Amino acid sequence: MQEARRPQESLIVNTDQVMINDLNNYNTLFGGVLMKKLDNNATLSARRHARVKECVTASTDSIDFLYPIHQTDSVCVESFVSYTGNKSMEIFCKVIAEDMITGHRQMAATAFLTFVALDDDKNPLKVPEIIPETAEEQFLYESGKERAEMRRSRRKQSKELTEIIGLEKPWEKEGEG
Repeated sequence: MQEARRPQESLIVNTDQVMINDLNNYNTLFGGVLMKKLDNNATLSARRHARVKECVTASTDSIDFLYPIHQTDSVCVESFVSYTGNKSMEIFCKVIAEDMITGHRQMAATAFLTFVALDDDKNPLKVPEIIPETAEEQFLYESGKERAEMRRSRRKQSKELTEIIGLEKPWEKEGEG
């Protein structure tokens, strides 16, 4: 059994500038560009916590876009393990946009992603528990069980849906055309 770890031990902080090719037609950061940054950061937090070579994204539970990120902003993504199950890790990410001209900082987004650590044979591994210390970590940890239950319920519904939805190619359906 691995020893429990503090969330700060899995902290990854990455700050980037917003490039013109990262902008959408509203001149704000593309949501998909931010989603990639979140997944990259969260992967490193999961690997750092589990101390493994490979972790896979099991789900992107939520991303709440709270404030648009502009080209004059820097984008700081912070991520850390906020809750653990037996073989899964919930990673909390927060995104802070800072206007590089004025210095004004704004919470631009928050997200929860779930990862599974894998051994060399690609089998899920048991992960260390966490010991929350700060008020933020404690709040996230205490509400983590409820989010884990919602994930399980959503996953069950997704599996039920896959039994109903078809895999046929829409352009090859009989009787249409």
